[in-house]
Amino acid sequence: MCLAIPARVRSIRGTIAEVEVEGVVTSADLAVLPDVKIGDYVLVHAGLAIQKYDEEDALANLELIRELYRAVSNNG
Repeated sequence: MCLAIPARVRSIRGTIAEVEVEGVVTSADLAVLPDVKIGDYVLVHAGLAIQKYDEEDALANLELIRELYRAVSNNG
C-alpha cells in the first residue's frame, strides 16, 4: 500500500522543494506543480509532489494520521 502525505513547503530551489511533515524535513520534486509557493501544502508520494492541497484538508488529514499512529502504537 502507498500513502501520499500532506507536507508544507518551506523553501523552493528550481523544481525541488524542502517540505516538512511533523517536524521532519525532506525534499520533494515540484516538476508537475509549477504554481506551488512557499507555505503551500502538497501531497508527497515517493519524493514527488503530486497535488497542491488545501491547508484545512491537509491539517485534518495529518490529524487522522496522528490518530492512526496513536491507535497502532497503543496496541503494540
